[in-house]
Amino acid sequence: MIQRTQSLWLFLASLMNAGVLYFDLYKTHTLVNGVDTLGQVRVSDHYPSLLITVVMTMLPLVTIFMFNNRKRQIRMTAFGMVAIAAFISMLLMRVNNLSKLVPPPTSGSYWIGSVLPVIALVFLFMAILGIRRDEKLVKSVDRLR
Repeated sequence: MIQRTQSLWLFLASLMNAGVLYFDLYKTHTLVNGVDTLGQVRVSDHYPSLLITVVMTMLPLVTIFMFNNRKRQIRMTAFGMVAIAAFISMLLMRVNNLSKLVPPPTSGSYWIGSVLPVIALVFLFMAILGIRRDEKLVKSVDRLR
């Protein structure tokens, strides 16, 4: 059923992942001819990041409606966690490669878009715990019959 707590966790995870499309991931300051310029790393600037972001945003939404098959729901949620881990590692590689630019950035900081996937990862973990709790409840009811 849709009104379960894990549906709420999955929906919140999808919202956090959708926020990655809106917010910057990393902001840099670079000195060019004595002028401080601001640069940002966004998902929309890198096609593989955009593809992974769409997958990690849509997967929890699709998973909400698979409440009849809890094992598949757990697998799809785990796959969503893997997609988020792949996105985070790709983000870290992109930020690491910024130092190879000419001229290199003088300073940089992670922005809110880089924190949202970590929060979504926690929400997906909470969803898996809720799905397992439901599975245990169904098995205990079947045992009583």
